[in-house]
Amino acid sequence: MSTYVIGDIQGCYKALRKILKKVEFNPAKDSLWCVGDLVNRGPKSLDTLRYLYDLGNACKIVLGNHDLHFIAINEECAPARGKDTLKDLLDAPDCEKLSDWLRQQPLAHHEMITTKKGEENFLMIHAGVAPSWSLQTTLNLSAEVEFALQNNDYRKFLKSMYGDRPVRWSDSLVGYDRLRVITNYLTRVRFCNKKGTMRLKIKAGVNAAPKAFKPWYEYEQLTPATKIVFGHWAALEGFTGKSGIRALDTGYVWGRELSLLCLETDTIVKVSYKSG
Repeated sequence: MSTYVIGDIQGCYKALRKILKKVEFNPAKDSLWCVGDLVNRGPKSLDTLRYLYDLGNACKIVLGNHDLHFIAINEECAPARGKDTLKDLLDAPDCEKLSDWLRQQPLAHHEMITTKKGEENFLMIHAGVAPSWSLQTTLNLSAEVEFALQNNDYRKFLKSMYGDRPVRWSDSLVGYDRLRVITNYLTRVRFCNKKGTMRLKIKAGVNAAPKAFKPWYEYEQLTPATKIVFGHWAALEGFTGKSGIRALDTGYVWGRELSLLCLETDTIVKVSYKSG
């Protein structure tokens, strides 16, 4: 039995199937964790979601910003954007089923895995966490957004989730401001300062950090007790410099590689865009 964590798929269905074939993934005994951004930018978002849906309990997902964007478009809570590649999914007869399934997924997943080092805690998120958050705080705040996505007023949340403010976490935040900043940490953050102030417009690599800002993982307080796996930031090219924090978006949709990490053995398998 193996637990595999895959980087941002973004509708690249052929690469997904190729990398799973490479490790002889068997949903009857193995688990596949997806770090979010399952759809958009790539050519086959519909096939990707159908496949992951059919995996049932063998697949664990956290939502990324592109997944939330798809749900919002489908619910007519946000307009499509010029770079979106979601038409096949939005026009599909099972779009509602797939959208509702995604809407039930979390923004953070925590599990204890038996690795070659023994029992280890793993947290899977799409983007990052605020400097002050503990593991339990992260899970609790994720649950607040999950509740907003799943209750009867979920469209109100989808309409309000877009935007860059508030720029940092505060325990005193309430309402949609509170939900939006939680969502931005978990699905959008790259750079922040030691107080947790986010700079969400900058999408380049570490060298693009503004003065007094660093990658969010330079401030996190969860490791070493909990290892973190995340996606979202293709410009990192899989490198954080921290053994307990694994970046798995290696930019397949941008012509680079798709990465798959086995948690039990701490080994990575990749497929390149050229070979896909």
